[in-house]
Amino acid sequence: MMDGLKELQSNDGISTLVLDLRGNVGGYMPAGVDAAKLLRPPRTRIISELDKSNRATIYINDGIGSETFIPLYVLVDSRTASASEILTAALQDNDRATVVGKDVKTFGKGRIQNVQSLENGSGVSVTRAKYRTPKGRDIQGVGIIPDRLSDKCGKENSAAICLEEFL
Repeated sequence: MMDGLKELQSNDGISTLVLDLRGNVGGYMPAGVDAAKLLRPPRTRIISELDKSNRATIYINDGIGSETFIPLYVLVDSRTASASEILTAALQDNDRATVVGKDVKTFGKGRIQNVQSLENGSGVSVTRAKYRTPKGRDIQGVGIIPDRLSDKCGKENSAAICLEEFL
């Protein structure tokens, strides 16, 4: 993502950035944090991770990113989950992006899990922490509500069609 942003920044005339996270079921928590760092100014909160004792580890942008001026839209749907929700919430709560979707909310996975392999080849998912958005929201089972809803933002629609009424 960093290479793509650098390439975009080198092109004059870029007026808007769009992150299409529709159908993106997420991935590892650090990926969502690192992606958010690219689009936030230094010293802004990305997420807070709470362990089983409710002790918080706060993830702050360390300054690796700096694309904070070009208007940004994040497209989401009910399958947007996990690390994709971490990224979306960090951008929405910090007023960095306008979140757009057809669905009323994202998936709502506000837990950080590890998969432990078992001897028989199967695995078990272990919840090791929960997280809160920069504004303290717990999205577990609730999801992220888009700032703007559009019937033209289904998975069959391109990002351009999804955003045509907003640009």
